Amino acid sequence: MRRQAASGAAGDAGRAAARVADSADCTRGRSPCPCRLIDFCAVWDAGVFLASAARQGAPSGVTGRRLNEAETLNSVREDQFQRLEAARPRGLGHGARGPVLRMAGPPPPWACTAILLCALSLSGAIEIPMDPSIQNELSQPPTITKQSVKDHIVDPRDNILIECEAKGNPAPSFHWTRNSKFFNIAKDPRVSMRRRSGTLVIDFRSGGRPEEYEGEYQCFARNKFGTALSNRIRLQVSKSPLWPKENLDPVVVQEGAPLTLQCNPPPGLPSPVIFWMSSSMEPITQDKRVSQGHNGDLYFSNVMLQDMQTDYSCNARFHFTHTIQQKNPFNLKVLTNHPYNDSSLRNHPDMYSARGVAERTPSFMYPQGTASSQMVLRGMDLLLECIASGVPTPDIAWYKKGGDLPSDKAKFENFNKALRITNVSEEDSGEYFCLASNKMGSIRHTISVRVKAAPYWLDEPKNLILAPGEDGRLVCRANGNPKPTVQWMVNGEPLQSAPPNPNREVAGDTIIFRDTQISSRAVYQCNTSNEHGYLLANAFVSVLDVPPRMLSPRNQLIRVILYNRTRLDCPFFGSPIPTLRWFKNGQGSNLDGGNYHVYENGSLEIKMIRKEDQGIYTCVATNILGKAENQVRLEVKDPTRIYRMPEDQVAKRGTTVQLECRVKHDPSLKLSVSWLKDDEPLYISNRMKKEEDSLTIFGVAERDQGSYTCVASTELDQDLAKAHLTVLADQATPTNRLAALPKGRPDRPRDLELTDLAERSVRLTWIPGDDNNSPITDYVVQFEEDQFQPGVWHDHSKFPGSVNSAVLRLSPYVNYQFRVIAINEVGSSHPSLPSERYRTSGAPPESNPSDVKGEGSRKNNMEITWTPMNATSAFGPNLRYIVKWRRRETREAWNNVTVWGSRYVVGQTPVYVPYEIRVQAENDFGKGPEPDTVIGYSGEDYPRAAPTDVKIRVLNSTAISLQWNRVYSDTVQGQLREYRAYYWRESSLLKNLWVSQKRQQAGFPGDRLRGVVSRLFPYSNYKLEMVVVNGRGDGPRSETKEFTTPEGVPSAPRRFRVRQPNLETINLEWDHPEHPNGILIGYTLKYVAFNGTKVGKQIVENFSPNQTKFTVQRADPVSRYRFSLSARTQVGSGEAVTEESPAPPNEATPTAAYTNNQADIATQGWFIGLMCAVALLVLILLIVCFIKRSRGGKYPVREKKDVPLGPEDPKEEDGSFDYSDEDNKPLQGSQTSLDGTIKQQESDDSLVDYGEGGEGQFNEDGSFIGQYTVKKDKEETEGNESSEATSPVNAIYSLA
Repeated sequence: MRRQAASGAAGDAGRAAARVADSADCTRGRSPCPCRLIDFCAVWDAGVFLASAARQGAPSGVTGRRLNEAETLNSVREDQFQRLEAARPRGLGHGARGPVLRMAGPPPPWACTAILLCALSLSGAIEIPMDPSIQNELSQPPTITKQSVKDHIVDPRDNILIECEAKGNPAPSFHWTRNSKFFNIAKDPRVSMRRRSGTLVIDFRSGGRPEEYEGEYQCFARNKFGTALSNRIRLQVSKSPLWPKENLDPVVVQEGAPLTLQCNPPPGLPSPVIFWMSSSMEPITQDKRVSQGHNGDLYFSNVMLQDMQTDYSCNARFHFTHTIQQKNPFNLKVLTNHPYNDSSLRNHPDMYSARGVAERTPSFMYPQGTASSQMVLRGMDLLLECIASGVPTPDIAWYKKGGDLPSDKAKFENFNKALRITNVSEEDSGEYFCLASNKMGSIRHTISVRVKAAPYWLDEPKNLILAPGEDGRLVCRANGNPKPTVQWMVNGEPLQSAPPNPNREVAGDTIIFRDTQISSRAVYQCNTSNEHGYLLANAFVSVLDVPPRMLSPRNQLIRVILYNRTRLDCPFFGSPIPTLRWFKNGQGSNLDGGNYHVYENGSLEIKMIRKEDQGIYTCVATNILGKAENQVRLEVKDPTRIYRMPEDQVAKRGTTVQLECRVKHDPSLKLSVSWLKDDEPLYISNRMKKEEDSLTIFGVAERDQGSYTCVASTELDQDLAKAHLTVLADQATPTNRLAALPKGRPDRPRDLELTDLAERSVRLTWIPGDDNNSPITDYVVQFEEDQFQPGVWHDHSKFPGSVNSAVLRLSPYVNYQFRVIAINEVGSSHPSLPSERYRTSGAPPESNPSDVKGEGSRKNNMEITWTPMNATSAFGPNLRYIVKWRRRETREAWNNVTVWGSRYVVGQTPVYVPYEIRVQAENDFGKGPEPDTVIGYSGEDYPRAAPTDVKIRVLNSTAISLQWNRVYSDTVQGQLREYRAYYWRESSLLKNLWVSQKRQQAGFPGDRLRGVVSRLFPYSNYKLEMVVVNGRGDGPRSETKEFTTPEGVPSAPRRFRVRQPNLETINLEWDHPEHPNGILIGYTLKYVAFNGTKVGKQIVENFSPNQTKFTVQRADPVSRYRFSLSARTQVGSGEAVTEESPAPPNEATPTAAYTNNQADIATQGWFIGLMCAVALLVLILLIVCFIKRSRGGKYPVREKKDVPLGPEDPKEEDGSFDYSDEDNKPLQGSQTSLDGTIKQQESDDSLVDYGEGGEGQFNEDGSFIGQYTVKKDKEETEGNESSEATSPVNAIYSLA
């Protein structure tokens, strides 16, 4: 039996208890998690301002709720977010969180408070809640909420609309400038301004030329607290001029020559789309030989005869007028040496030579020459183009010097003639070249690409709301290439010409406010520009003076579990920041210390709830303008506990098992007991019975084996207990003849019959088949319907093997057909024959589709998907789905559409905003129940900002620590996946050492502020950039940072070789390390002699950095040596490489070093000479031994040499022969002829061959004589003279 730990919770407060300590640490700036500042509800029409920059050290009124609350309450557009750059919140506090926070419907106005997960450490800010009673009393300078694009091109056939909308309190008034001069709308009857808006409408219904209104417009929104400006909007009227009339002569060209047909379209605004067709409006087929360039011209790499079969006309399509203008067509006349256009030659492997066209090397048609340059702006697309002529048609390949093409952004177009790189960044600058090649040769063209940048935001100024006397700042920081300049304005006028303000100080891109007063309210503009564009941002400064107010409902009820901890929040608002105190049951003393702890944000934590903590708690907020209070009632409940837990059991198959689970809980809470099997919800079948305090299983089978968990839960807490059930198979010995028979799967059931036909049920009866000596344990009833999935069978229900009739529950509007499968311990039977069909009547759906999701597939849409309902849940014909959606918490009307599929795409959505989604089923009988509301999000866009203030700290030679400032959440434009660092090795501090500049990356998931980059190369110069990554991709790159890694230890020396030229010395050689990682100061060699288990004393040698050889004198020829070599820098020794000297030749398994050494020795001259000398010496010794054997002992010389020695008298008294009859036997290796003579093998080394004659014997002194010769007939030769041998063997014999 195993019991799991009970998890207690006290309503909302209890569920938060596990995180209170971390929240507290985060509030005090001690949290281990990265601090994150999240604020929302920042729109005037949504009822909220946000502020930043308050006086440090002021009392804190609020810290943030958890992130999930922020996401739940966030309902405003991202362009309406107002960001804080504050260390601590100013003006809001938290109140108790009770069940009221989980009530249905939109949240109360007080709920949309600013969220501060962690406080930064700069300055304070005031956050304005959404309570309408507060909103209506507060003033607000103007804020531009909508405006036309900077380059505004309009259709001359329509009225002109220039948008400008703003919010403020009081409502702002509007006026315009045109070409930097006041635009008097009242004097022009065609121009009007929309009511409560600054949008201009220019009406041409009564005549007039739109071109007269072209120019640069700017909108001014003004109330008594300041003036906000729109962008400078350049108004242009679309133009689609006619093509000039011209007569084109036929173009005469030689077959195989290159040709360019120029389009030269009339200039339009915007530029027209160019395409080529014939005069009969047939498209021109394009391939790598014939293609259209980016400039609209049509290029022929080589002209073929079939190109004459059509004419060529350039067409221009204009966007606004939706018209197509056609240029007079070109007619080609191709001169050829092969006048017949034989179509079979088109697929000829050598088509050109078959047609008599001379082959030639490639040459570029566009661009001209060998080099060109191109400038592109950051974020735009870079299009490089190379079109070449040649026979055969050249192939085009693209390369980048010094690196690879960016695979994630580069794509090839126009048959590889164009290279497009999307979303260009600074790293894409450099030299690119295209290579045109055919079998005759190749050429290349180099394009130098320079990447410039219009200004883009690093820190966009945000609205600033302060209390009187507080400090704050506005920051306007942008980047670009060239570096943009920053100009400050106030209420639309240059800051230099504005009235002086002693509380304001300008420091470059920052305006600092000190001791602000009510008179400091204004709207500031930051204009940053360079030669490629500009950015204009408005940010207002507002000063508030408000007495304290409570934001949460009064007399909330919080229920908590005994001995848990909880936190009571008290949201409030005021300016200056109120202080908050807590009291219990009206007592006069402030609650803090002991079991209570008050955080800086005013939240009250009770560390361990006891019975005596039950009561009424009062929070009081006070500032110099007054005070406000609220009450929270706390109830303490007993925990839920399982006091009799299920126990582990072992049961035989077929028996009954009962698992107990008795629970004690607070009687005022509703108890729910459920069971899990193997950690999944348990399906209670008809073999199981679930009671309040137990679970009974009848007829236990093997499939019932597993773990069972009892879950006892209330709305506040739960307790778990687990036990394991083991099922034993029946091992009984057969007691009769039938038990011993072979078992098989059962036969199929038969004769299915439907009876008791009702609207939602039917009785199915069947006759069981033969069980084949194994009892049937279960029947599975399956059904098939002929509307949604005809021919597909689904499991309906399962019944014990003891029954053959069952009542089946049916769904409306399904044409059922049933079959039955029998199961025993051997297996399943074949399905029975199907029953007759039975159709139930229809009804409205009783459920809705599941798995409803809303996700953006593009940045301006949201794709709503769901799992469609099956046939048994359709309940009627024409099943369809009513899809509803609206922006979350805007209380706007629901949008709806009826869909027959399983997806719907909502278009034109803002980037990454939450939506409420509902999908309801409907058929011809009616609608399903009210669906649940699901929260989805529109599509993500690339992040708009890069991390700022990136700081690098070198940890060691291979690692650095990074720290950065987070980006504001409205610039993420999606879900923040990670901060990512791109870094590359620029160079080594060692001269003339080549390094790879390949970019590498390190990701830091989540909203972090720091990270570590490791595995760097020591002693190198690095560059690093950081980006923000969301689900769409990377955002802009941060400012490039440079850092240098210190010197490190080197890598191991390369190619360490051990050679043994002889038995006295060992030669060592090595190469320098692949990665020195610093300045080498030398090498360290350690070696030790060993013989078996005996090890000698270690010897250490140090060498200079230039030495790569060393010779070791061996102490003895038997011992081996083990060498360890490492390189050194000033930091220390690096990795060592180890080798051993060769093993002696008699060792069974020579080492690798020995094998290599032997291969080297065998090729040495001294070794070859030594082996030859040894072979010669062995040969000489063998000859001497043979001579000594042939010589034998002394013997007498008979006087009568003609008397042969008889075999019966082998011995003489005065001596005897050493030659016995054995000596006349053939020696090993001799051959016997057919006549019985002995023949020596040709390879025998006989001493007879060294005599003067063909026969000979040894004299007593070893000299050769001819008279003693052994012959087959044993005759002796005449003569007794001794003849001196002339063979050199004599000299050798004399030595012997």
